[in-house]
Amino acid sequence: MKPANRLAFIKEYYFSKKLQEIKEMQQQGVDVINLGIGSPDLPPPYDAVAQMQLAAKQEKAHQYQSYRGLDELREAFADFYQRKFQVEVNLHTEILPLMGSKEGVMQISMAFLNEGDEVLIPNPGYPTYTSVTKLVGAKPVFYELKEEQGWQPNFSDLEKQDLSKVKIMWLNYPHMPTGAKAGQHLFHDAIAFAKKHDILLVNDNPYSFILNDNPESLLAYPGSKDVGVELTSVSKTFNMAGWRVGAVLGNQENLQHILKVKSNMDSGMFLPIQLGASVALKENEDWFKNLDFLYKNRRIKITELAEKLGCQLEKRDLVGMFVWAKIPNRYKTSEEFSEHILHKHHLFAAPGTVFGSAGEGYIRFSLCVDEATIEKAIKRVES
Repeated sequence: MKPANRLAFIKEYYFSKKLQEIKEMQQQGVDVINLGIGSPDLPPPYDAVAQMQLAAKQEKAHQYQSYRGLDELREAFADFYQRKFQVEVNLHTEILPLMGSKEGVMQISMAFLNEGDEVLIPNPGYPTYTSVTKLVGAKPVFYELKEEQGWQPNFSDLEKQDLSKVKIMWLNYPHMPTGAKAGQHLFHDAIAFAKKHDILLVNDNPYSFILNDNPESLLAYPGSKDVGVELTSVSKTFNMAGWRVGAVLGNQENLQHILKVKSNMDSGMFLPIQLGASVALKENEDWFKNLDFLYKNRRIKITELAEKLGCQLEKRDLVGMFVWAKIPNRYKTSEEFSEHILHKHHLFAAPGTVFGSAGEGYIRFSLCVDEATIEKAIKRVES
């Protein structure tokens, strides 16, 4: 059977293939330490799990649920944004729960893009922005982020381009894979840029609460709801990646467009998962302090490992659950270095080119590994 033409423009997700390769190595007796995937290994909040288990026993728990999500979940997201970002959102009209923010990337693209439209995508950046853009028949237009510019967009350079076909601009701050925070004027400048060129601004924001003393939201800035929406997720903040719970926040009109797509693609999240996530979103400051304590110690160890491998790290204040480092000069490509440490030391870290051409010369290590395992990796490199 001949597949759809759209599949000619994309490949299987890199990590899907690589994880299968690693699994096969492990089945052959090779003890591969996986430092490449941002899947939290820590447990979710105890009360969230308990609430989910309790809710599963409810009489109506296993029925179809609302496409708009439970009132309890939308209220929890609204309260969370008020507490953590000082952002007020209407829980009835400005929050749309999603089955993970990755689902939102597709649904936003389907809601706003026509074939031939153009999309501004960060390079390096999350590969899904590019693949989804191609799947809906739109054209990726990459804007390069550079270390010497703090991994920030250069709006002066963007203004020199033909922007007449651009419909969406993806932002992702705190940035993945580099860990850069939004610069002082970034969101302000982005909002002005989007208004000027009639572009939908989308900030993908899942990493704000990992090693970050100053979390920010696009929606905290004046005029943001006129031109922008924001994706959020409980995956990283509350160690609930497998639960697939996120949300898109923005004005009522934009969310109604997204809901048209969503309501034709799924039938609502499992009720116990929604109620469990609602409890997680109410966690107090101790949760975030404990999380940062663990990740801070892991970052110290991963930094030590990276340096023993000959990598160079930025000295600036970086956040999130990854360490982004320059590979040693003697390797021609990031993929060559990644393959070298995989086969010599049985360590996997993601080559920077997975995230775009501007990731060449870099490698990404994940903090989603316990300290004992990182110590084991360090000893392998030292031996």
